[in-house]
Amino acid sequence: MSDYTAPSSSPTPPPAGYTSAAPAATPGKTLGIVGLILAFFIPLVGLILGIVGLSQSKKAGRKNGVAVAAIIVSLVFIVIAIVAFILIGVAASQGIDAVQACQTLGESGTVTVNGVTVECSTVINQ
Repeated sequence: MSDYTAPSSSPTPPPAGYTSAAPAATPGKTLGIVGLILAFFIPLVGLILGIVGLSQSKKAGRKNGVAVAAIIVSLVFIVIAIVAFILIGVAASQGIDAVQACQTLGESGTVTVNGVTVECSTVINQ
C-alpha cells in the first residue's frame, strides 16, 4: 500500500477572518467624479452626471459626496454664466444705444444715454 492521498476536488476554505472579495465600490461614484471635473468646463453636463451618480448611490443606500459637490459646483457655474450673459447683453445694449444716438448727431458732440455721457467722435471712430 501507498501513503499517497489524492488531492480533493473541493477547494479548501480560506482562513478565518480572511475575505477574498474586495469591498464593493460606491455605485455612481465614478459618475460623480467625472461630473465634478466637467462642472468646471461644461457645467450642464457636470450637473447631469452628478445627478445621475447621486441617484445611483441613493438606490444602493450609499452616500456620494463627490456627486453632491458636482451638483453644487455645476449650479454655481451655471448661475455665474447666466449673470455674465445678462451683464454682457446690457452692456452691448448700452453701446448700441450710444452709437445710435451719436449717428443722429453726426461725427462730433456728446450725448447722454441712460445717465452716461459719451463723446461721439470716440464712439464712431472705434
